[in-house]
Parts: sequence; structure tokens; C-alpha cells
Amino acid sequence: MRHYQRMLQQALRVSSRRTSPLLRWVEKWVESAASLKSSETRQVKTLDEMPGPSVCAFAWDLFAKRGLSRLHELQVEGRKRYGPMWKASFGPILTVHVAEPALIEQVLRQEGQYPMRSDLSSWKDYRQLRGHGYGLLTAEGEEWQTVRSLLAKHILPPRAVEAYDTTLNSVVTDLLEKLQLRCRQSPRGVVTDIATELYRFGLEGISSVLFESRIGCLDPQVPPETERFIQSINTMFVMTLLTMAMPGWLHRIFPKPWDTFCQCWDYMFQFAKGHIDQRLQEEAKRLAHGEEVEGRYLTYFLSRQGLPMKTVYSNVTELLLAGVDTISSTLSWSLYQLSRHPEVQASLREEVLGVLGTRRVPGAADVAQMPLMKAVVKEVLRLYPVIPANARVIADRDIHVGGYLIPRNTLITLCHYATSRDEKLFSNPDAFLPHRWLSKEQGHHPYASVPFGVGKRSCIGRRIAELELYLALSRILIQFDVKPDPEGAVVRPMTRTLLVPQTEINLKFIER
Repeated sequence: MRHYQRMLQQALRVSSRRTSPLLRWVEKWVESAASLKSSETRQVKTLDEMPGPSVCAFAWDLFAKRGLSRLHELQVEGRKRYGPMWKASFGPILTVHVAEPALIEQVLRQEGQYPMRSDLSSWKDYRQLRGHGYGLLTAEGEEWQTVRSLLAKHILPPRAVEAYDTTLNSVVTDLLEKLQLRCRQSPRGVVTDIATELYRFGLEGISSVLFESRIGCLDPQVPPETERFIQSINTMFVMTLLTMAMPGWLHRIFPKPWDTFCQCWDYMFQFAKGHIDQRLQEEAKRLAHGEEVEGRYLTYFLSRQGLPMKTVYSNVTELLLAGVDTISSTLSWSLYQLSRHPEVQASLREEVLGVLGTRRVPGAADVAQMPLMKAVVKEVLRLYPVIPANARVIADRDIHVGGYLIPRNTLITLCHYATSRDEKLFSNPDAFLPHRWLSKEQGHHPYASVPFGVGKRSCIGRRIAELELYLALSRILIQFDVKPDPEGAVVRPMTRTLLVPQTEINLKFIER
């Protein structure tokens, strides 16, 4: 390129001596373009020039200052200390943190045909060790695209999701009965640790969609195998951060975290496989008797696509755990905030009753007419994104973000918690103000709060999760006034891979 520029400049000089001022102008343009190109090259910075804590400082934050449970707060601190981009080493992993909506958008617009969310190395190591298949959370490339495309047509279009409202409403009915029972059992009428109850509700709801059968999460006495599955999910998420931070050789010296992690996954796969096999056996018997089988539940659909059964098992297992926390966490925080903001609770109840009239059970078409309901859930997810930080790995090429050259295969953390709590993006960012989403005058950067992700790797179960949230909130507010525990304190979030309440949320449910 430089050779041709020199030849062109030389020819222009010869010509300009004889004739045109235009040629002299062209010569200056060529020189200016070359200078600009050189300037741009100099402006691109490498990771060596990116700010960030030292390895020792970051390790001190993580392990000595309870940083593993404060990763969401470390995002905010990192942005204040280093700016919108910084690097940090987490065990053997170098991570680039991005905490500005426009820069997050730059990353996501360069993610390619088969986006990688993150390595999730310990999850993949377990599957390789046991010979399991990969699911939507762990698969990459064409394998991921195949399953994603198969599932998308059944749980992304609004009309497809509407088919699940009757199934989900039956689960909500059981939840209301459970809340009534818990209120009667409490001397003060306080339901303690509502998040645990709603976790069971979330698991029952996603199970009803996956299996079209119930697993007893909301029974007065939860079946032991279901209770163990719940505990396995909780422990697995705690162990995920620890096992990813430990180099492989350290597992041999301190084997307990890895052994516990594997035991949790063993039971989760066993639990899902048992329910899948039971449902498929029931369908086989019906077919043998000449009965027509037409399943709406997702396990049946996946099993009819010619996929290997280990792929079906892994996808259902991952969908089970992926759907539970979104429902339980968001519903817990929604009720917590509504109990502390009675004026918003009253307005939301008025909206629900206005849409339903004399009916008591909403459907999917009803919640579509509830703008305040959607604003409340949006605001809760802004304050408490279930996944406080998403990630991308661009495997096929280097990319440019914010003036830096990010080499291929670099783990890029998208700091959603930091952007959604940024006072430059949201006025009074720590306050619960759902009406901010109803005002057309208050525009927000589309990447400032993206709790379900963006693009091809966005949450595939988003619409089902939102429908379950809307139905549950509507019916809870019709039946109860939700009040805070008079003896309760402010509840703050903590990171457990996902964002969860740090202490118990206790609420009073007063029958209307």
C-alpha cells in the first residue's frame, strides 16, 4: 500500500509542475489520508495498555473481601476506578470488563454467526468427564444453532407462548394455596424466606412446561427427590465460581469443590432423565394402544426431532435450572419492592382489575394490556438483573472495542449491573421507579438494561418466564395485600453466579 502511495505521489509531483492545481490538491489529499491512517493505527491500544487491578489485588478483592459474593459491586467499583473498560485475571482466566452500553453494543454487533456466551469451563469439563451431551447453555457452533432453532419456534413467538397460560395458571393456583397455608401457620402472619417458596414455584412452572406434569414442589410436603434437586442446583451455582477460579491441578490437591460440583450435576441429570423417561414411556404405551399422541410439552417435541437422547437429556436439564432462578428471583424482588411501595402496588392492582373486570384469572391476552405490570418487571430486572454480568468470547477473529484491540478467544464480561445502576443513564438509579419505563420523554440506551440478553444468545425462555411472572403477580395482588415484615430490614443482593437476595425476604400476605 505504501509503495503505491509513493508511486502516486511521485507521478502527481511531476504532473503538478507542468499543469493543474487540481493535481496538487489530490497530492495533499493522498498525504492527508496516509497521515490519518497512520494516526488511527497509533490510536488502537492493546490489552497491555488497558487499566485494571493487579493479579494480587484482584485476588484479595475476591477472596479476602468476599468478592465472589460481591461481583456485582466490583463492577460498579471497577467502572469508577478504571473507566468503562478494564481487565482482570480470575484464576487462569484473563477477562476484559465492559461497562458502557455503547461499548457493550460494539461487542455484541461483532459476535458472529455462532456466538459464544462464555467458556463455562467447569460445566463442559463435567460433561466430558461423564460423557453427557451439551445443552443450550454449554453447546457451541452448529450444535447450539440446531437446538436453538428447534426450540425457538415453540417458545419464542407470542402465539406459541399463549398456549401455556392454562398450564402455568394451574401452578399459580397451587402457589396461592401454599401462601394461604404459610400465613395460617405463622403466628405473626408473616411468610418467611419467600424466595425459597418462589424458587419451588419457578421449578414447578418450568417442569410443567417441559414435562406437562407436576413434580410436587408446592405440595404441603415436598417429595425428597425434588427437594434434593433444588439443593443440588443451589450448591452447583456456588461451586461454579469456585471451580472455574481454580486451575485444574489445584483440584487434585483440594478435591472437595470439584467432587461436590460433580455430585450435584450427577443428581440433576439423574432427576431430569427420570422424568423424561417416564413421560416417553407413557407416550409409547399410548401409541401401542393405537391412541393419538400430540404433546405440547417441550420434552416430547425434542424427542421427536431425531436428536440423540443424550442431547435431549442435557438440554432439558439445562432448561430446568435456567428457568428457575429467573422466575423466583424476579418475583421475590417484585413483591419485596411492591410491599415497600404501596402506592405502586395499589396502581398495579387497579390496572389488573380494570383489565379483568369480574374475572379472577388472567390469560396471556390480558397481560398484554397491562403496561404498568410490564414496567414493574422491567424496573425490578434493572435493579436486580438475574444474570448481573453476561459474557462473550469471539473465537474467529480479533475485534475493536472502545479503541482497544481485543484478541480472539478473549473472555469479555458485559457488566449489566453496572450499566443499569449508572446515574448517567438512569436518574436516581438505586430507586424503584417503574414509571420511568412509561414516560416517552425518558429515553434509555437500548443496551443500558438487557436482563434477558440481546441477539442470538438472548434468553430463549424469556417469553415464558415473563408470562409466568405476569400471571403470578396479577393473581397475588388480586388475592392479597402484600406488606413488609414490620421487623424486617433492608435486603440487598449478592452474587451466587446469579444475583439473589443476601438475606431472607419476609412478607405479610393479607387476604383481601
